[in-house]
Amino acid sequence: MKKQLVIVGTGLFAEVAHVYFEELGGYEVVAFACHDCYKSSDTLHGLPLLPIESLARFHAPSTVELFVAIGYGQMNRMRQHVYEEMKASGYRFAPFIHPNVRIWNSTTIGENVFIFENNTIQPFTCVGNNSILWSGNHFGHHGVIGNHCFISSHVVISGYCTIENNVFIGVNATLGDGITVAKETLIGAGAVIMKNTKPKEVYPSQRTKPFPKNSEQIGF
Repeated sequence: MKKQLVIVGTGLFAEVAHVYFEELGGYEVVAFACHDCYKSSDTLHGLPLLPIESLARFHAPSTVELFVAIGYGQMNRMRQHVYEEMKASGYRFAPFIHPNVRIWNSTTIGENVFIFENNTIQPFTCVGNNSILWSGNHFGHHGVIGNHCFISSHVVISGYCTIENNVFIGVNATLGDGITVAKETLIGAGAVIMKNTKPKEVYPSQRTKPFPKNSEQIGF
């Protein structure tokens, strides 16, 4: 019998999480939930959409697990606040780890973690609570990803790096060996980080500029 799951969130990530948990995670999603002030209907994707404030009336903490499927808004604090609110209400949280991801005995994974397909996670690593690893990343040996982080796709985190809490790392970013990324650092897509960061620093993407000639003029 599948375990029952309530997904907290109503956006695109919640929709994606619904599919992954049901098709690959061994869960039956029985409802979605959000704060009452954000409810615009009573159903979502054919399932009940319940107010968080009265969720226990429908699904007691002892009967279901939750997954908080909220994105990286406000440096992941939006997801953090809801996660902490539901944890204080006594709920347990389901992790999702894609079946093609190898998790070593020396690796520890927190709660409300979502690890998409094709992530390479090496031994002696740690992923904290409420952190998201989108698809195709490399997470090097002896590394730590803290709580409430969002690692986008195809990020390279080299060996023995420490990612502190509430960090966002954009697609195709690269971190050299042994770096500490301080809390609430924002690293843009394609950035190359070779030294420690300071709290709340921002490393913007360097966008490719268009060539002065169009595709017909260069005779491709």
